[in-house]
Amino acid sequence: MTDHVHDPAAPSAVDPRGLAVTWWGHSSMTIDLPTVQVATDPLLSGQLYHLRRATAPPPPSAAVADVVLVSHLHHDHLHLPSLDRFDRDVPVVVPRGAPRVVRGLDRRRLVEVAPGDSVDVAGVRIDVLPAHHSGRRSVLERGGAVPALGFRFSDGAASCWYPGDTGMRVGFSDIGPVDLAAVPIGGWGPTLGDEHLDPEEAVAALGQVGARWALAVHYGTYWPLWMRRLRPGNHRRLFVSPPQRFRQAVAASGLDVVPLTPVFGERVVLTPAGTA
Repeated sequence: MTDHVHDPAAPSAVDPRGLAVTWWGHSSMTIDLPTVQVATDPLLSGQLYHLRRATAPPPPSAAVADVVLVSHLHHDHLHLPSLDRFDRDVPVVVPRGAPRVVRGLDRRRLVEVAPGDSVDVAGVRIDVLPAHHSGRRSVLERGGAVPALGFRFSDGAASCWYPGDTGMRVGFSDIGPVDLAAVPIGGWGPTLGDEHLDPEEAVAALGQVGARWALAVHYGTYWPLWMRRLRPGNHRRLFVSPPQRFRQAVAASGLDVVPLTPVFGERVVLTPAGTA
């Protein structure tokens, strides 16, 4: 894992402890708020059913956090073997009803939430947001009544918005500006449908929320091997080109936001830490 310091010139309040983020691939990241470490949707394996990871799995440090946020029940976001790598005492925030659907989840220290909730967990204030996405475990499994979630969270010194998997049908303008936005920009195919954001839609959502830095997630990590051969155009559109398109869309938008597309496992230090 490497550190990269990103220090934009725009004036901002500075917290000496800073703000940093490490993207482990897909929607898995470690967000170092100045006082608390937050992990999102851990998926740390080299393989998930028919999906193969493009790089080696993350190191043990990817399973270290003060709190874990899980946005929805899909296997690539709520992955029990990856959760089991975290210490048993680490609280895991999950959609309300999740332990009734996912066998074995109840052995964790859970905080069940639904859109509209605000909770304080491990020193983090978490506002729970709606997401336009299926809450089921999979197409063939139950869980349709369990909501998919997004999150806005802060330790009082820095703030972050992570919408989870979502389409544009939910409004983002009431969320309020944040220091760091972590926005999904792709998927593993064969299409995104209306329950995911492409790079251009992600930037449109950023325009509604407002952020100082924007980390691109949910792309370029897992892909069905056979689909790259059978649908090379889809592979390039959904797997290869999203980070370049995201940067281009940010530049074209005129938004005062710094796009971040780091390599796997690169810890990006955001300094000075903005306020929101």
